[in-house]
Amino acid sequence: MGNDLLLVLVVVVALGFDFTNGFHDTANAMATSIATGAMKPRLAVGLSGVLNLVGAFLSLSVAATIASGLVDVTGAELKPHLALVVFAGLCGGITWNLLTWYLGIPSSSSHALIGGVIGAALAAAGSHAVQWHGLFEKVIIPAGLSPVIAIGVAAAGTYLVYRLTRGVPERTRTKGFRIGQIGSASMVSLAHGTNDAQKTMGIITLALIAHGTLHSGAQAPFWVILACALAISIGTYSGGWRVIRTLGKGLVEIEAPQGMAAESSSAAVILLSSHFGYSLSTTHVSTGSILGTGLGKRGAEVRWRVAGRMATAWLVTLPAAGLVGALSYWLANGVGGDAGFLLVFALLIVIGATIFTRSRKNKVSHDNVNDDWSGSSTPANAEKQEVAA
Repeated sequence: MGNDLLLVLVVVVALGFDFTNGFHDTANAMATSIATGAMKPRLAVGLSGVLNLVGAFLSLSVAATIASGLVDVTGAELKPHLALVVFAGLCGGITWNLLTWYLGIPSSSSHALIGGVIGAALAAAGSHAVQWHGLFEKVIIPAGLSPVIAIGVAAAGTYLVYRLTRGVPERTRTKGFRIGQIGSASMVSLAHGTNDAQKTMGIITLALIAHGTLHSGAQAPFWVILACALAISIGTYSGGWRVIRTLGKGLVEIEAPQGMAAESSSAAVILLSSHFGYSLSTTHVSTGSILGTGLGKRGAEVRWRVAGRMATAWLVTLPAAGLVGALSYWLANGVGGDAGFLLVFALLIVIGATIFTRSRKNKVSHDNVNDDWSGSSTPANAEKQEVAA
């Protein structure tokens, strides 16, 4: 049997990660609908939260990938340290999520979690503890292909949308596509629940296996599914306005037809990946879709500098979260016992509180999320407030 305190901390931190996943990724579903005025900001995040809750119950394929497809849970060297590896990996994922949220960068919560776990596993048992084939097949390859596919689908969809409606008065077209966006954005939220909520289910299941509560290869219990579904939906409702602003206003000056095309292509790619158990990044897909709408509409402005900043964050997500995961493991293991777990947990709380406090000085909310883009994820009025402070 594993350490009971460590198991409790793993569950608490895992649900905390699920919450950060929710507010970090709300933008994937609702940024374009908010940017085009299809939905009011508060209504959009509320609807997204409900649909994330529903989507979390629709599939367990991705949870199975996380629970058994990335690290060797039965290996003699890793198994005694598995719960601590999971705990340290979650610390890496949360830290990266909070940092990129503060910077307004739509990075991958999925890759932050996976990177944290892989880094902690490497620190605990070396490279043979990682199932490299599963990592490349289920994570890295989909990460490279999914945004490219989303760009292509969204660009083609945008071109067809404008081509087929070229004789429709612009006001009528805008109104019709804003209504359509409610449905397409809802599909992305539902798809997000089928993919991202599963990751934390898999992590908690992995901890329960390490503790001896579940046998190797077991599926997530119902209470785990329910808790993770609630955590991600509450996180989604909290907004994540900084990232919503970047995706909705920073990449492309998006119109309602483009918004519907982006959301529809994102939902299709995410649902297909969930069906096959691929742990792709919904952020990569949604960003690719939005870029695709800029390419598919003649004369649209695409801010490639912002896109390049995002791509850089994507490239460093796995190693950065992995480094924090490894450091968390070494610190907790070095101190030893309950004191080590509690020390790392306390440091995580301090980091989170510091980032949150800093974010209040240049707050982005539902009131200013749609302000004109000034080259920053922070609206101009918020930047002035920070200077005055």
